[in-house]
Amino acid sequence: MTTLLTTQDVAALVQRVGLPDLLRRLVAYLEADYLRWAEFDKTPRVAAHSADGVIELMPIADARLYSFKYVNGHPKNHRVGLPTVMAFGVLADVATGAPALLSELTLTTAMRTAATSVMVARRLARPDSRVMALIGNGAQSEFQALAFHHLLGIRELRLFDIDPAATARLVRHLDGTPGLSLTVCTSTAEAVRGADIVTTVTADKAQATILTPDLIEPGMHVNGVGGDCPGKTELHRGVLEMARVVVEYEPQSRVEGDVQQMPADFPVTEFWRVLAGEAPGRESAAQVTVFDSVGFALEDFSALRLLHDLSTQLGLGAPLDLVPSMADPKNLFGELGLTGQLHAALKAA
Repeated sequence: MTTLLTTQDVAALVQRVGLPDLLRRLVAYLEADYLRWAEFDKTPRVAAHSADGVIELMPIADARLYSFKYVNGHPKNHRVGLPTVMAFGVLADVATGAPALLSELTLTTAMRTAATSVMVARRLARPDSRVMALIGNGAQSEFQALAFHHLLGIRELRLFDIDPAATARLVRHLDGTPGLSLTVCTSTAEAVRGADIVTTVTADKAQATILTPDLIEPGMHVNGVGGDCPGKTELHRGVLEMARVVVEYEPQSRVEGDVQQMPADFPVTEFWRVLAGEAPGRESAAQVTVFDSVGFALEDFSALRLLHDLSTQLGLGAPLDLVPSMADPKNLFGELGLTGQLHAALKAA
């Protein structure tokens, strides 16, 4: 039997566990899986692009579990009352192919993206980082803000979005968070001035230049989240040229990340190597670092594992007859319940 987790189930799970603790657990699952990098059958996601957005499938497997995520990215969706990003995913048993979990991943994608950002920032940002600029205050911004506050010690957020209503919503949600101050800015330049970490999470499917080299200060860590498909960027190539650049899965990032602007021999480091101690993270206090984040299937694999474990522990979710349960596994036709009708039809003939 497959367990179904709806958006209501995942919201209930977050309420019972608490968002900070859930993010901590998610980081732990992510790190455990990234440290098993060589055990996974990996592939770049499969994408269907249109003028309005993209629909993607993200598969990955180890020797025991297989997962995939269906996800879209349509920046104009708010005009028709739909989220920019919508997703669901499956976790299945490799030995039998049986699906163990079918889960919403729209809420979960926002949480796993924020957890991944923090996981990488722990190795790339300066340890004394306390101020973060958040450029783009849309649907994922609260998750990024709270993850960096609770898990990395960010105390001040400097906010900017070209849509003042988005920033106002973000302020309403975060206002009163203990130990976190909010500063609303009128431009990207104002927001990043004096920031230790700059997180860009914009949605337009365009080759934008949200950050230019003149805005970068020594020691900054840039968490580039919004550039995640061909033709969609946030960082001027000069920012990449002046930084140590870390990616998730190089074959995918070269096509989808901000590094799509760079020549094929432009140096990047896959994060798993930093986590495993095979490559350095931050090498000096003055070094500029960039996490060119596009989202990789391993992160959804980790998130689905955590959802499956927690839903089992907490008794959340519902059984779903996604696959027929048969007394005789070879009698698939019998599941249609047509045998009696066929017999009657033959007799009538």
